[in-house]
Amino acid sequence: MNENRRYQMKRKRKKRKRIFKWVILPILLFLFSSVAYSGYLFYKTSAIAQSAQKLLARGEKSEKRIAPVDPKHDNISILFVGVDDSEKRRLGGKTRADALILATFNRKERTIKMVSIPRDSYVYIPVEQKRDKINHSHVFGDIDGTIETVEQLFDIPVDYYVRLNFNAFIQIIDTLGGIDMYVPVTFTEQDSKDRAKAIHLEKGYQHLNGEQALALARTRKIDNDLERGKRQQLILEAIIQKALSIKSITKYDDLIETLGNNITTNMSFGELLSLYTYALKEGGVKIERYQLTGSDMYLHHTYYFRLDEQKVQEISQMLKNHLELNETRRTFAQNKTA
Repeated sequence: MNENRRYQMKRKRKKRKRIFKWVILPILLFLFSSVAYSGYLFYKTSAIAQSAQKLLARGEKSEKRIAPVDPKHDNISILFVGVDDSEKRRLGGKTRADALILATFNRKERTIKMVSIPRDSYVYIPVEQKRDKINHSHVFGDIDGTIETVEQLFDIPVDYYVRLNFNAFIQIIDTLGGIDMYVPVTFTEQDSKDRAKAIHLEKGYQHLNGEQALALARTRKIDNDLERGKRQQLILEAIIQKALSIKSITKYDDLIETLGNNITTNMSFGELLSLYTYALKEGGVKIERYQLTGSDMYLHHTYYFRLDEQKVQEISQMLKNHLELNETRRTFAQNKTA
């Protein structure tokens, strides 16, 4: 009887060993390797964020802010700037801002308001001390000049910027496996290497790779600058949503590598991480898109887009409300007099 019991116990131990060896051990190894790889990605992201960080000449805060902001707690604004570094599109050896999207983030409402600024907008550029196309602000003042111009236009602080090379735009979308977009009309466009008629898109919903998405974002053949701005907003939103839905950890590695070589920002790794966790919270965020209006104009045979001043003021007030700037200033004044 004792021998039989010992035999049964021995069999159970062997069975448990087999279960551990063939089931539990691989799971533990997988979990360990996933955690280790996640740690590697965290370290790599931190290193790339540091190399991509380029602080502004003004320092850590806008002159329109009373105190520095913290994305973990405060409402903030980010200016997304798309540039083309190709020799053909440089002006005097410098790069123009080909796409400008200003986004404000309200933590309490969990909303993002995006405003597209037409690249040919005729605005006052402080660094030039005259009115000119807004995309020239980057030529004469680099990113600092562009931020100062946008702050002047809307009378709000631009807390952060993200400047992206269009080469990265292509690579990011390809790394994500493409994006789904509605193409408003059938058209043919050159590609990023300026090869004529290299891109052909049919009207309707399409799954686009990087080159195709860039052609849709940049083409000026199918409509006007306002519609172009709307397309750029939708493409940016599609990229954000696709990036947030990534489930493959190796894709993050590729995405981080692509961003590191083609992006500059004044955000620290911690600030970038707080934005990412903000977007991933339960319920997500609601993105609202807005557009400036205006009319075509020519000065000295050069095309400009004249902004509707009333619309600029409306959007300016909307952004101030979204950032709760009046409330912030009121609280600061109360604390100062207390």
